[in-house]
Amino acid sequence: MKTIALLRGINVGGKNKVPMKDLKACFLDMGFTEVETYINSGNILFKTDWENAEQSLQDYCQQRIEIAFGFPVLVSIVTADELIEAVQKAPSWWGTDPDMRHNTLFVIHPAKAEEVLSEIGEISVEFEKVAYIGNIIFWSSALEKNSRTRFSKIVGTKPYQQVTIRNANTTRKLYAMIQD
Repeated sequence: MKTIALLRGINVGGKNKVPMKDLKACFLDMGFTEVETYINSGNILFKTDWENAEQSLQDYCQQRIEIAFGFPVLVSIVTADELIEAVQKAPSWWGTDPDMRHNTLFVIHPAKAEEVLSEIGEISVEFEKVAYIGNIIFWSSALEKNSRTRFSKIVGTKPYQQVTIRNANTTRKLYAMIQD
């Protein structure tokens, strides 16, 4: 099964440095195949037939990454089918208006999209839009008013710790790569 691991908080501001070639080697060492990375933010595509009922794939990846790099990293695991369905069903406003910032928030298990959205609270409907499909949240906001949005204020909060964020271009690239 084709799968994506999205690492949270690596290679940001000189902290938690993880070279992509080393991350690829780590995933190959875990026994995964067809491993490839995309940009420096911790996007790993791989193939697996994970069948370990006693440990989740997410826990396994997090454990092995911490052993390999010496610090804990939260990981969101998304199957090819989940990403394909979410992008195909994404709201029509997401990723289209050049005057808006478009992001994808990948919720990290055990959190659920509904919980994250509930904790963030009501959005500012006059300049932001939010929708979710499964555990993938689509968020767009007016560029000039982005700092006033509810979502821009989540840094340092519990919901912020429960997601890893990618922009629309990265999400679309992962979508294209997972279909190859």
